[in-house]
Amino acid sequence: MRSNVMRVLVVLVAAVGLVASACGGSESSDKTTTTAAGGGSSSRGNVDAQLVMGALVPQTGDLSAIAKSLQTPIEMAVASINEAGGVNGKQVKLVVADDGTNPNVAATSYAKLINTDKADLIIGPAPSGVAAKMLDSFKADKVPACSGSTTAANLKDGGGGYFFRTAPGDDLQGPALATLITNDGHKKVAILARNDDYGKGFSESLKTALTDGGAKVTTTVLYNPDASNFDADVQKALDSSPDAVAVIGFNDDGAKVVNTLIGKGEGPSKMPTYTADGMQSNSFAKTVDAADLTKVAGIKGTAPASAPKGIQSPFTAEFAKTGIDTIFSSYYWDCTNLMALAAVKAKSDDGTKIAEAFAKNLEGDNDCNTFKDCKALLDEGKSIHYRGASSAFDKWNKMQPGTGVYDVWQYTPDGKYANIPGVQQISVG
Repeated sequence: MRSNVMRVLVVLVAAVGLVASACGGSESSDKTTTTAAGGGSSSRGNVDAQLVMGALVPQTGDLSAIAKSLQTPIEMAVASINEAGGVNGKQVKLVVADDGTNPNVAATSYAKLINTDKADLIIGPAPSGVAAKMLDSFKADKVPACSGSTTAANLKDGGGGYFFRTAPGDDLQGPALATLITNDGHKKVAILARNDDYGKGFSESLKTALTDGGAKVTTTVLYNPDASNFDADVQKALDSSPDAVAVIGFNDDGAKVVNTLIGKGEGPSKMPTYTADGMQSNSFAKTVDAADLTKVAGIKGTAPASAPKGIQSPFTAEFAKTGIDTIFSSYYWDCTNLMALAAVKAKSDDGTKIAEAFAKNLEGDNDCNTFKDCKALLDEGKSIHYRGASSAFDKWNKMQPGTGVYDVWQYTPDGKYANIPGVQQISVG
């Protein structure tokens, strides 16, 4: 049995709330940092040859609506890994905890995962804002982490080599959404965005891309996602006389913004409304108005493609059988497989060795797209180029994909989202 090590939890309270995920996350304004006592993987007794994966998923909070979309592919990947013989001769253990779409909840869960459950690595967290507050902990604790949904641009240089993500950054999705908006003929766009890492980064990328595309951003309004009233924010956007509105939010706050637009007679049926993955969910319409799902009809958006064109992966058909929303699902499947393959490459469950091996499996000579096939090649001493379900990973930039492929979707009158027929995916990078 692994020994228990006391953990020091340091909480620094900041004045400004950073919350978001790319998929985002509703966080409080507290700035939370966690540090393992002693630091480093070996000092906490986790290196014992069995790979233990800790998963941080939003079981509660603003992103809880998509929790199954993130957790199920992790579980599926671990099952397939164990069916293929596990990692380094032992079955992989998975422990799932709540990131709460909140840095304080995530900090408590993380402390338990690495100190009590002795997790060697982390899959997650889901929100960019939560991840931003955990980067120093991953580095100090020497715990590699891979998120399949954090897209905020400010994450790309953090974590000291211990943080990876399979979802492309918002510096790529901003241009994709701008392409959708300008292709629809809009030239005057007001942006309403969460005042957090996700919203600020995305809005800046979107504004730059819209301007470069010949459109004008009439105003950018950063709103408090925890506010009880969005009347002033929405009115400021409408007063700028836009011909379209982009709302960069999450399920709960985004629904409130849309409701406010509707209340002012400028809902999606009147004012062309655009968004991104943070407001993409088959439960979003119910949050807006459970009695009238048609209110969200016509909202258009982009999202990292669940099945990019040209990608061949057995995961796509297998996950479709679950009937679960595909939001970021393939990206979490890839995170889990890549982490396991890094441990195979490293021949160890030591976090530092896993982090050092992670990108090497995206740069090798032999293509493979399942853990079983990739593991077989590694066992033969060959280098591999993992081809995932979310990306072929033809270009890798240090800790993230160098390209992004985006679905173009809209809400239908039944409140469901669906890719727009005849509209091709948008590739950036």
